[in-house]
Amino acid sequence: MPLRIIRQDITKMDCDAIVNPSNKDLQPGGGTDLAIHAAAGPALYEYCKTLGGCPVGAAKLTPAFDLPCKYVIHTAGPNWFLGNRAKSLLISCYKECLKLALENHCESVAFPLISSGTYDYPKDQVLNIAIRTINEFLFEHEMMVYLVVYDKKAYELSKKLFTDISTYIDDHYVLAHSDRSDESRVLRQCLPMQALSSDCRQSTKQSAYRAQRIPIDAYIKLDKSFAYKLFDLIQAKGISTVECYKKANVSKQTWHKIETDKNYKPNKKTAISFAMALELTLEETQMLLSSVGFVLSNSSLFDVIIMYCIENRIYDVLEIDAILFQYDQETLYSKA
Repeated sequence: MPLRIIRQDITKMDCDAIVNPSNKDLQPGGGTDLAIHAAAGPALYEYCKTLGGCPVGAAKLTPAFDLPCKYVIHTAGPNWFLGNRAKSLLISCYKECLKLALENHCESVAFPLISSGTYDYPKDQVLNIAIRTINEFLFEHEMMVYLVVYDKKAYELSKKLFTDISTYIDDHYVLAHSDRSDESRVLRQCLPMQALSSDCRQSTKQSAYRAQRIPIDAYIKLDKSFAYKLFDLIQAKGISTVECYKKANVSKQTWHKIETDKNYKPNKKTAISFAMALELTLEETQMLLSSVGFVLSNSSLFDVIIMYCIENRIYDVLEIDAILFQYDQETLYSKA
């Protein structure tokens, strides 16, 4: 199962386990840690006192008590001022939490951005580390993982990437709803100044009638279905089918539908995810999307961001989701 970035209060997540960004003493601190203890009730604190603390980079599991999940996985995040050691310790936090979730048969787990609050770890770097570490885990294991962000200010894209994307959007994004005067101007450019003569109108009607009499079979030339095109591309790229759907961040269930029903039509986001997994060019992506009746357009902010990513060879689906999330767009993850 895939990773999904969502905006939510982690204490309200209905999943098997949530991760608490705590400290080595497992004492309720501030921010997310304090919110989790408040929602779980005093029994969580009493239980934590029996665990003997938690080394930085490690993780420990407790019952969830009054929270809607089954377990709370506590991890002690590193302080940014630890320097080079901080990154390896932060990676360890995510790995150890995922390991505990797996050992306790969790099918779903929700993470915050560990160490990005009290411990001052730069938010864009935490986001990158979280995505990379979780993605590596999901290549080997089936689990639904949520990266929970309380609000958009809780993380940031790097300044350069944000600037580059904003410039691209300014250059390419066309508002879908032009005003009517613009429409009229376009029509005036396309039509002759005088009205069509009656003879011309009659000729047009006759031409349309003759066209209708041409057998429709002459026009119906269906292209290959999405599934056939996808498998052709997978073979051409020389990757395995498992690697493809894992890189696309789609569920095993969705992949099974595509594999067993050659006429299955995925939604647009799923089709784009496969295009990213295969690292297709913009032209190749448009061709794959067209097999299920979709297209990337400059009139959609979502589409423009996808086009930016393709043209700049940003093919990591989870990185693309982070960018889409920053711009208040739906992420690529989809159940269909």
